[in-house]
Amino acid sequence: MKSKIQLANTDAQIDGCCAVMQQLRPHINTEDFLSRVRLQQTSGYRLAYAAQQDKVVAVAGFRIGENLAWGRFLYTDDLVTSADCRSNGLGTQMLDWLKSHAKQQNCDQLHLDSGFQRLDAHRFYEREGLPKTSYHFSTEI
Repeated sequence: MKSKIQLANTDAQIDGCCAVMQQLRPHINTEDFLSRVRLQQTSGYRLAYAAQQDKVVAVAGFRIGENLAWGRFLYTDDLVTSADCRSNGLGTQMLDWLKSHAKQQNCDQLHLDSGFQRLDAHRFYEREGLPKTSYHFSTEI
């Protein structure tokens, strides 16, 4: 079933994305979700979602950026389909929407990082034409 994907702009739309986002980011409190998204929006973060029968079933957080390594790009911070809706094409539909949005925004590339433990996600990304291209390194400060 094809779902309409749209940007979450209102407080109600953003709040509606929380339960699905918590499946990927369980450390985020429901009470803090809206304020955290609004704060990130000041740096270009956008939240897209797919709904079925007025229930959010997939969410993607992303931003448009530009750097010397990639040129203009869409970076996907978060991409999650509700556990009870997986393997129904929603992830593919959301990824296709992100690629289309990136093209509309004159981006040259789409990027995302994924934790080593998320093997099912890695299989999905590779099946969707996103090969592993690098390692991401980080440290706490």
